[in-house]
Amino acid sequence: MNSPVSLTNQFLIAMPRLDDANFHHTVTYLCQHGEEGAMGIVINRPSGLRLNDILDQLDINDSHLPSAEQPIFIGGPVQTDRGFVLHTSGGAWESTLRITSSISITTSRDILDAIARGKGPGKSLIALGYAGWGVGQLEQELSANAWLNGPAPESVLFDLPAEARWEAAAQAIGIDLNLLSGDAGHA
Repeated sequence: MNSPVSLTNQFLIAMPRLDDANFHHTVTYLCQHGEEGAMGIVINRPSGLRLNDILDQLDINDSHLPSAEQPIFIGGPVQTDRGFVLHTSGGAWESTLRITSSISITTSRDILDAIARGKGPGKSLIALGYAGWGVGQLEQELSANAWLNGPAPESVLFDLPAEARWEAAAQAIGIDLNLLSGDAGHA
């Protein structure tokens, strides 16, 4: 009997022909994938908001550090009023899930306060909402050729401009998205 393969800590790269408005040309970082489904954060869809906007809403006094200008991303269509901070590990936050030894996700307000004071994690990506898949749903979408999956280099996750992440994630697995056909087949 085969044990299921976890795609945790991998990128889901939307195929060029994926027409779902929530996922067209997106890269999603998978925070969890297992028997109960999958959860990820879209990392290349800026919302137009900045961290300062969120800090103001939460009455967190920011110190006008450059980090307060970082963009807020649309992490996915589920719970769009809830914040998620993907970040390099380190620090002690109230509600953190360690994904790997170097990447964690935190949902508690204390990390935003620390970022505003310049005492947050070394690198972070802040998103509103997440992408979620029920049991077997992601596997069905992968077999229908809606997604590519592959390793998630931290440089793509944290360092590249949002508009470069879709192609860079595909290039990390040796794929040029401009050369892919919209037609898929199964052998």
